[in-house]
Amino acid sequence: MMANMANTKVSMNIQDNPYVPFPSRILEVIRHTQKEYTFRMEFTGDVKPGQFFEVSMPKYGEAPISVSGIGENFVDLTIRRVGRVTNEVFEKYEGQSLLMRGPYGNGFDTSLYEDGEVIVIAGGTGVSPVRGVIDALANTKEPRDKHVIVGFRSPDDMLFRADLKRWDEKLDLILTVDGAPEGYEGNIGLVTKFIPEVPIRDVAKAQAVVVGPPPMMRFSVMGLLEKGFKEENIWVSQERKMCCGLGKCGHCRVGEKYICLDGPVFNYTVSKDMID
Repeated sequence: MMANMANTKVSMNIQDNPYVPFPSRILEVIRHTQKEYTFRMEFTGDVKPGQFFEVSMPKYGEAPISVSGIGENFVDLTIRRVGRVTNEVFEKYEGQSLLMRGPYGNGFDTSLYEDGEVIVIAGGTGVSPVRGVIDALANTKEPRDKHVIVGFRSPDDMLFRADLKRWDEKLDLILTVDGAPEGYEGNIGLVTKFIPEVPIRDVAKAQAVVVGPPPMMRFSVMGLLEKGFKEENIWVSQERKMCCGLGKCGHCRVGEKYICLDGPVFNYTVSKDMID
């Protein structure tokens, strides 16, 4: 009897302990490129686009991975093979499990973008955390008022190809690549090149979301401000700074802010003063 009570107590403590990961079964593995796969993970609970999970492998460590999709009893985690932990994760396949903890951080409030004009600018793996936002825009009453500029390094580096096709049918989508082989018929150029072309009727009220590499984000925001967007209507994600997810390691501290706790999604009026 005492042993059963002790086991119950340990189980409850583990469940309530934010430091302890839980096992999650891999429902599907979707390959996008040689280095980027989406792992569809079994999960039940509240989660928003822009939040992240810590994915861990015993003996190898853990890595923060943004949520790239949300469905009934699952979340998508799009992972790039770039280091020790992610290399090991790529050895896991459908039916096996990974250890996760989270979700962490504050995500995007998609209700802000339901009405009126919106522009989403995303580059490379920065498309992952805003995939859920773009999906929400595609299901609004006036999807043609929702503008999306997505950029990748090359045609071979494109992620979410089926989604891109679906978004193009519903939204005002501009898909571009930095460079392409001769004969490529799509747009070529940085995402900033196309910001002036987006037909915004009331720029003072329009909302904007920008996610991607720091230089891309910086110049994209500059382009939006030049176009007349208000600073308070621009939202960015500082996800590159995430680490432990609990504000304990200090790796993500910028000034008085902890990216994993106060972010990774910030209004530009806050993020513009976060100099590291």
